Amino acid sequence: MDRSTKKQPFDFTIAMRKLRAAVKDYPKAAMFELADEGFTSLFEQLIACIISIRTLEHVTLAAARKLFAVARTPAQIVALSVQRIDHLIYPCTFHTGKAAQIRAIARQALENHGDEIPADRNVLLEFSGVGPKCANLALGVSSGHAIGIPVDIHVHRVVNRWGVVAARSPEQTMEQLQKILPKRYWLEINKLLVPFGKHICRLIPQCPECPLLSMCRQVGVTRVARTSKPTLTESS
Repeated sequence: MDRSTKKQPFDFTIAMRKLRAAVKDYPKAAMFELADEGFTSLFEQLIACIISIRTLEHVTLAAARKLFAVARTPAQIVALSVQRIDHLIYPCTFHTGKAAQIRAIARQALENHGDEIPADRNVLLEFSGVGPKCANLALGVSSGHAIGIPVDIHVHRVVNRWGVVAARSPEQTMEQLQKILPKRYWLEINKLLVPFGKHICRLIPQCPECPLLSMCRQVGVTRVARTSKPTLTESS
């Protein structure tokens, strides 16, 4: 690709403003959409995040809504069999394994904390299968205050493509990004980069249409898409 055009210094304040405008007409990321629908408890957000792993946004939303129509608290989840949970969250990716994991998390939460999980990142990380992304996202969305940056595949890909970090894993991206991104943007960057990464800065990105092109270093970009038509091939 021709990157001979001189790039502007990357400014997060400008970038966030442009991102808000760029994604305003796209569907929200599933976790934020569920919060808008009233599923705001830390437990609900944690379970929704488990469902969302490697799963498309619209599938995550449907599965979470179906499960929460039946059970929304640790005690209510524990009252269900793994098979029942599996049926409710189907067809999310790895639904059978996630069903067992969800019930195990609910049981551990109920035994150790009752029906309300404390807003403590270390507590969340003690649950089986809960990593930094889900812990940060569930805490951030449920409380409105970011404890850490929730870095999924979209955040990881986009900020590395911008050239503001150089990391091989989402965990490394989180560590590097938290050193340079103002804390007021820690939660919002996930909210914005999920739809941005799905519809504009995709695996094969829409660089000519990108409002951040003048600042983006286009690290690793070897070709760009010829059409702006979004695909449903990427998971969250």
